Amino acid sequence: MSAQPERERPEAAEGPMLIAEDIHRHFEGMHAVDGVSLEVPRGKITGLIGPNGAGKSTFMAVVAGTLPASNGRILFEGEDITRLPTYRRARRGLARTFQLPSEFARLTVLENLLVAAPHHRGDSLFGALMGRRYWVKDEERLVDEARGLLKRFGMSAKESDYAGLMSGGQKRLIEIMRALMLHPRCLLLDEPMSGVHPRVIEQIQFYLQSLRADGLTILMVEHELHLVEQLCDSVFVMAQGKLIGSGTMASLRRQREIVDAYLVG
Repeated sequence: MSAQPERERPEAAEGPMLIAEDIHRHFEGMHAVDGVSLEVPRGKITGLIGPNGAGKSTFMAVVAGTLPASNGRILFEGEDITRLPTYRRARRGLARTFQLPSEFARLTVLENLLVAAPHHRGDSLFGALMGRRYWVKDEERLVDEARGLLKRFGMSAKESDYAGLMSGGQKRLIEIMRALMLHPRCLLLDEPMSGVHPRVIEQIQFYLQSLRADGLTILMVEHELHLVEQLCDSVFVMAQGKLIGSGTMASLRRQREIVDAYLVG
């Protein structure tokens, strides 16, 4: 099952999928993100690394729309989305997962996926008033789609279990699947391997590679450099709110400034 529905490719399909131009984010005088510019190529996994406090998660929040930029511009598929709220960015195909698991603990695994699903006629007041006959086809379609993802991610047996009872790695998978229910063209992942058992890390690696093979574009923050090296086609490095380098992990290890900032040890 493909993570993305069939859709027309936009006219900007030859260029980068996501462009950040001179992004700033200030908090009461502190420059958490200080003039970061980068381009995320389509159909690739791009890494974003740096020491704690470098501004990576803040930058991801600005790109996703969770935080407004203090300055700068964000282009997605050639369209300026700088002022769009998060939900409108998600509807355009830009979805995000978070550094800490954010599952709905008292909903089942299947229900956690369904809450993210767009285009359900029963979600409107009119649909609710019309009754189940009006929206049941939408619900059946979305349940089938969610079950397809559960099968792909090896969690079909867990669909009726409460999400709050899942392991750390399973919660990460739930977050990724929930984001995929939005049919993203670009997925922002904030430390998807954090707090995950090594066996599940291998599974997540496999799934991310599979999603890339499907054509999904991924921008990923990750601290484990060996995973970045294995997964990412290219890597950007941040330190103290600034972008200080980019390239492959092999090339970055040869740059003294990068090594001094982050890669020692």
